Order: sequence, then structure tokens, then C-alpha cells
Amino acid sequence: MKVITIIQARMGSTRLPGKVLKDLGGESVLARAVKRVRRTKLAGEVVIATTNNSADSEIVAECERIAANVFRGDENDVLDRYYQCALSFGADAVVRITSDCPLIDSDVTDKTVHSFLDRRPDYASNTLERKYPRGLDTEVMTMEALTVAWQDARKPYQRAHVTPYLYENPGRFRLLPVCGFRDYSHYRWTLDTDEDLALLRTLYERMNNRDDFSWLDLVKLLEQEPELADMNRGVMQKALAEG
Repeated sequence: MKVITIIQARMGSTRLPGKVLKDLGGESVLARAVKRVRRTKLAGEVVIATTNNSADSEIVAECERIAANVFRGDENDVLDRYYQCALSFGADAVVRITSDCPLIDSDVTDKTVHSFLDRRPDYASNTLERKYPRGLDTEVMTMEALTVAWQDARKPYQRAHVTPYLYENPGRFRLLPVCGFRDYSHYRWTLDTDEDLALLRTLYERMNNRDDFSWLDLVKLLEQEPELADMNRGVMQKALAEG
């Protein structure tokens, strides 16, 4: 089974424009995400799926700088972008990660992919029953399931967020939740706002701007210094319906 990881990225974020190319300890947010995904053993080839918008040529240039595969597709129909990207790379299974998760963890991603390969559902995710911090989100789906979603999803948010059609139809797809051993879902490690960026920069600085630290290293740090988590505690997660 050929597994590929598709990381979606665009410059046109509504709350923090250009966030994926913001500096994060001397590297872009996108480069950090790619480097950390590359540490996985099971996630396969990594492809950045950006848009045909001219502003996203900056992302293409960054992909060239970090020697990352890149695919360009529809800006708003992200489901179509994923499907066309997966098709062009001959994927049998697709790992979905977003570029605003520069703390994505290779062990967590590998655990999700391993569970998918072992149990063979249509869709596996560590967000179906959230226990990991937001920002370690990993989803895995078969090409067949992605194709069905691409064909049948009609609602705008289902097209914009790729996977809702899958997990909203448990009678049609075999879903597999992949859970952590303790509930750390109160931590927010994703990037949508300036407050998020300030926290991420602080965490990378505390880790000496390396890429090889684990999510558990961060948990230990935040348990020792709980005030750090207050930096973005008030940020509300954007609702799916907002697209």
C-alpha cells in the first residue's frame, strides 16, 4: 500500500495571513511542519498541496528551498485539491496534516498510521476522540474513501475541510479513533492567531529551536511552567462552518 502525506498550505489565512511562512526559530512554520513529518517511519512521501493563487507562489518557492514535493490546485475546494494531489502521486492511502501544525509529532503520526494499516478502516484519526493537544492532528484515509467524499460531499465546509463527509457518515465508512493515554486536549499547539504564534515561538526557543523534541517534552515543560499555556488559552478554535 502506497501511503503519502499531504500537507495543505496557503497564504490566504483569514485570521493570520501568511502564517505558514512566518518565522519560527529561524525556519518557516511550513518548514518546521515538513521537517517533523519527515521524521516519521510510516507516513510515506510528503507533498505540499497549495493553491493556484499567485500569492501561493511564495509557498512553491519555499518548497523548492526545502526540497519538498508540491502540488497546486483549487484554493477553496480543498477536498478536490487533496483528491487531485493523491491521484497524481498514485496514493493508496492519504495522511492529512495541515501546515499550521508545526509541532506535529512523528510518534503520534506513526501511531495513527500504524493503527490504520493494522486495522484497515476507511478512515482513522486522533481527532475523532480528542485526547492529544490540538496541533498534533493526524488523519488517514483510503483512496477509495477520499474518492467517495470527493464525489458525494456537497456542503461548502465539507469541501473546505476535506474529511467531514467521512466522519459525519459512520454508517457508510468504517471509522477508527486513535486515542492518547491521557487527556491533553486542553493544550492548543496550532497556529491561527498572533497569540498562537507567540506560544509556538516560545516553545521552540525553549527546545533550542531543534526539530527532534517530542510532544511529551512539551507536556513536561508546560506542566513545569503552566503559565506558558495561558499565552493562547483564550483563542477560540475556528468553526468548520466558517470555512
